[in-house]
Amino acid sequence: MNEMEKWLKATPTFDCENEAIKEKAESVTKGQEKVADKAKSLFYFGRDEIKFFPYLPLDVLESYRASSILKAGGGMCIQKAVLLATLARAVGIPARVHFVDIRNYRAPDNVKETLGTNLFPYHGFDELYIDEKWVKVTPTFEVKVCQEHRLFPVEFDGEHDAMLPPRDLDGNPHIDYLQDHGFYENVPLDEIYNAWANAYSTGSRERLRQFIEAQEIPKIVQGT
Repeated sequence: MNEMEKWLKATPTFDCENEAIKEKAESVTKGQEKVADKAKSLFYFGRDEIKFFPYLPLDVLESYRASSILKAGGGMCIQKAVLLATLARAVGIPARVHFVDIRNYRAPDNVKETLGTNLFPYHGFDELYIDEKWVKVTPTFEVKVCQEHRLFPVEFDGEHDAMLPPRDLDGNPHIDYLQDHGFYENVPLDEIYNAWANAYSTGSRERLRQFIEAQEIPKIVQGT
């Protein structure tokens, strides 16, 4: 297997051979021939049609399976990145998820108060292989969320990196990129969960799990 083939194959989370995934990827890119055009269409589908849900059961593999995310219609940054990468693989675009710690100055106050920080370890974004180069794209926040909170929506032209901006529309700090964890063949669930448990005031995996399950937010696994 060569380097590019590795980023096209199906895995337990990047289940690009799933029929629903293949059908959605093909419908979103129907009639398009250029890789850049396909990547752009998939990005905007993932950004705007898959909603950002801030709380999900974090330590369950099913929460990170692309077909489950597609069915649920939402997820956090990692779920949205996994889905975009999987849809890209389904139409022959090598894709992978990259992880980095970020500081989000515009995180909701109740989230910052509960977690005790505005640091978010293992934020996930995508790298898509387009025209012989890896391009970084972040489908985290749909345009409606950006409009409601006066954030710059991430725009993607199919050629240049499209990342969360450092400031919002009013010039206030928004995102700082901190420690880079690189990219992985599969979602490093234990590594991510341990980083979250260590960073947040919940203090342990069990307390973090209980906090997440207490939220009245749609959950992928439970289907509520």
